[in-house]
Amino acid sequence: MLHSPAELTPLETLAHTAATPLHWLATATAMAAVIAGAGLLQPDPAAGAPADPRGGPRATAPDAHAVAYPLDCKGAPQAVTATAEGDLDGDGLPETVAAVRCEAGSGTPPHAIYVLTRDSARGAAPRVVATLLDAGRRQTASDLAIRDRTVTASLLGYSGPEVPRCCPDRTQLAKWLWTGGKFRQELTDSGSGSV
Repeated sequence: MLHSPAELTPLETLAHTAATPLHWLATATAMAAVIAGAGLLQPDPAAGAPADPRGGPRATAPDAHAVAYPLDCKGAPQAVTATAEGDLDGDGLPETVAAVRCEAGSGTPPHAIYVLTRDSARGAAPRVVATLLDAGRRQTASDLAIRDRTVTASLLGYSGPEVPRCCPDRTQLAKWLWTGGKFRQELTDSGSGSV
């Protein structure tokens, strides 16, 4: 028998909202499914890395510590002192820029700055594809970064041979931009004096 809303008692009006053990079981099952689904949909550990344009998992930048650099240390070990990662050539895959020097044990050994890439074959070892700063220029690099496909670094150097090697007295801001199939360098003198 149908009743008009005015004819229903308060208990009859709310009967469809009463919680039964079956309701609680269905709610608990739905919540467990949501929590399990959230656990399965965790972000990729390489969440900041770009997707590989060839498909497959996200591309990672080359490991700067997995490379033999063309830096003659005359038997001393090489040391990677700074790295930066980013897509320099616009192909969707990240490159690594590494500041490397000989581990001399004392003094301020000069840096070389290299660009690393990884061949397209899966699992291929990283390799050096460009030298941005040669160690023969006798400069030390700091503040290495990649922004907007441009490599930047502060280069500390010497105004003359009489300046002690411990105490560089010149600073330049260097920028390298990939353009026309090669890196173009811009230098800005930040001044001289004690650094």
